Amino acid sequence: MAETLDSLKEIKSSVAASAEVRKPKRDRQGRSYATGKRKDAVARVWIKPGKGNVTINDKSIDQYFARPVLKMIINQPFEVANRENEFDVICTVKGGGLSGQAGAIKHGIAKALNEYEPELRAVLKKAGFLTRDDRVVERKKFGRAKARRSYQFSKR
Repeated sequence: MAETLDSLKEIKSSVAASAEVRKPKRDRQGRSYATGKRKDAVARVWIKPGKGNVTINDKSIDQYFARPVLKMIINQPFEVANRENEFDVICTVKGGGLSGQAGAIKHGIAKALNEYEPELRAVLKKAGFLTRDDRVVERKKFGRAKARRSYQFSKR
């Protein structure tokens, strides 16, 4: 039994020694890129060190998202990682509505932060920001008024 424990300790130490440390992925301008998705919205996100400016489709965050809830959703990955006002975000987003677009941008920011600083992966993963929310609208079926609603029943 003692041999097994010694070998398990040896395996753990060899795995820890050979564990690959993730390297940051950045382009020539020092930016990290990621794609975020939510419902039908797709966001292409670049982050770089800066003062915390967020640009969405060549507009500021205040012009693009009027509701404070959507701005809060976008800033959640920075708050969880304690990186508020440290990165500038430039993104383009297409498809879906405003809520889906905000969720796609949040997903993209979290993935880009993970690419820029791989040490943040555990924090972002625990908060659930690296997981794509795969819920989408159910399609309409034939013989139905909507996806599930039937036509009104009439006995005569």
